[in-house]
Amino acid sequence: MRRTDIRPAVTGVPGVGRVLVVIPTYNEADNVTAIVRRVRRAAPQVEILVADDNSPDGTGKIAEEIARADRRVHVLHREGKQGLGAAYLAGFAWARQRDFDAVVEMDADGSHAPEDLPALLAAARDADVVIGSRWTRGARVVNWPLRRLLLSRCGNLYARLALGMPVADATGGYRVYRAAVLDALDLTSVCSQGYSFQVELSRLAHRAGARIVEVPITFAERERGASKMSPLIVAEALWRITGWAVSDRRSAMRRGWQGATAGQARWP
Repeated sequence: MRRTDIRPAVTGVPGVGRVLVVIPTYNEADNVTAIVRRVRRAAPQVEILVADDNSPDGTGKIAEEIARADRRVHVLHREGKQGLGAAYLAGFAWARQRDFDAVVEMDADGSHAPEDLPALLAAARDADVVIGSRWTRGARVVNWPLRRLLLSRCGNLYARLALGMPVADATGGYRVYRAAVLDALDLTSVCSQGYSFQVELSRLAHRAGARIVEVPITFAERERGASKMSPLIVAEALWRITGWAVSDRRSAMRRGWQGATAGQARWP
């Protein structure tokens, strides 16, 4: 296939700079070509990194063929299935090593519509973190069974109340992170591997004082391939959120106690 690097160079997204879209994959051979094409049509200024966990269905090889034909597509081959969180952390590191100004998280299965990406990037001009939200005014969720709807809504409500975050969709995985906020966060402390990874990064960004903005998106259930959601992933999210909530409250109590003792009158 002929490479597309004969096209005029595109410098980046106005007001944001160089943007890398990280797409983790594991057995997404049926979806990877379509999602890359949709991203390239929706936001031709961005570059794409497919982070493949050595998919046995050949996803990595398909991604390599795409990358050989398009200089704005790259592939990161990882050894074995290491989890969503690890894939994104590897993508963040790859982006920072190459001086990208912002990083986008996006699923490979088409549930995150690339057609919504321009709106997220526009919001990133004035924000540190942009979340493509399923649960803010104007958003739509398509083809989800009632069980998944209730699970997501209740899980996000629990995360918001337990962690005190003003975020309606803390578990949402369609995001833009400015490079400055990634540099400010202690990503070496991140311990989540499943979907609680998104909650953990939301918590870290909120505690760091990052400006978090939510943009409504249309979220559609995947049409091809198997979902990675499992009871184990849900359980991990619940116990991690509970653990963070307890830790945050203990820290707040210690600060309050230290402040109270510091303010006590001392007798001669």
